[in-house]
Amino acid sequence: MVAPQRKTILASVQRLVVKVGTAVLATEEGRLDAGMIRALSEQVHALRIRGTTVVLVTSGAIGAGIGQLGLKERPTDLPKLQAAAAVGQCRLMALYDEAFEAHGYPAAQMLLTREDFESRKRYVNARNTLWSLLELGAVPIINENDTVAVDELKFGDNDVISALVSHLLHADLLLLLTNVDGLLRSPDAGGEGSGILSVVESLDEKVFGHATGERSKLGSGGMRSKLEAVRIALEAGHLVAIANGREKDVLLKILAGEEVGTLFLPSGPKMKSWKRWIGFAARAKGHVRVDEGARNALVGRGKSLLASGILAVRGNFQAGDVVFLEDASGRAFARGLSNYSSNDLQALKGLRSDQFHTVLSETAFEEVVHRNNLVILGDL
Repeated sequence: MVAPQRKTILASVQRLVVKVGTAVLATEEGRLDAGMIRALSEQVHALRIRGTTVVLVTSGAIGAGIGQLGLKERPTDLPKLQAAAAVGQCRLMALYDEAFEAHGYPAAQMLLTREDFESRKRYVNARNTLWSLLELGAVPIINENDTVAVDELKFGDNDVISALVSHLLHADLLLLLTNVDGLLRSPDAGGEGSGILSVVESLDEKVFGHATGERSKLGSGGMRSKLEAVRIALEAGHLVAIANGREKDVLLKILAGEEVGTLFLPSGPKMKSWKRWIGFAARAKGHVRVDEGARNALVGRGKSLLASGILAVRGNFQAGDVVFLEDASGRAFARGLSNYSSNDLQALKGLRSDQFHTVLSETAFEEVVHRNNLVILGDL
């Protein structure tokens, strides 16, 4: 059955990022399912024939390594996790390369870490490489560099990475493939009925209440991890869907608007690339707390942050670093590039710009954070 609303919304999708979870790619014994990878390549081929750009973000290196090394379960210590990833990545890419070669496409491996997104220079380089691969006809296959990426192994999976890749691509849709059919209604979260949520128009705490912390025995994520990725993509203006990667032709069904998985709708238009990096990719180095008047000016009237509205400064950061902006209660509501270091802001907080010379010998900016370098965050 085709839902008119979903069909209309998804008809315009031209750029697609597909994140494939370990649970989709691995058998119950922990070995890679070559047939599943071939099925994905066939769907990508069908979409590319239609003119749809597709980028894959794949998990599975650790799961593949577990199978290759004959381990009975996922290791718990970091060195063995990284060793499993090193062994498994070779096998994972060999299967992707073989599958896409059958359709005439070269498979291109991109191994990234969070630092590649947090550094503006490396972020731009990764974006340029991604677009060049697409122009040359390759299928980019992106994975977190599990052999060195401590943060990814600790916090789990490629979910957030896939959301950031959707920023790089300016994707129309981020599709998270997992081993469940979508976001399942939870009795504990309230509301009526049961089953899979078809369309989510607002990602609020009630929606997060439907998620559990459970994950597969080979994977490292879970539904809450996926909803965090959903949030990052939605706030930048992307459509997102969560669906069962083992359902036959799931990519084709999703883009046809069929009632498959859960579709999440963005609350606003796509952000510009510069603001996506500020809002979601760069690591915030500190916190700046502001009064109610400053918050209202930033959120309600699109103004820049002035020192006169600053109540407190936390952290050690330099001019040009990204900082969180907090309201008087300590809740972060925005991120922006600070024109001043934390030491300078300690001296400038509460002052008007014409008073700056009384505490600093040199001041180049009236604004602490200019509105062009500011991103207002969502409710979560």
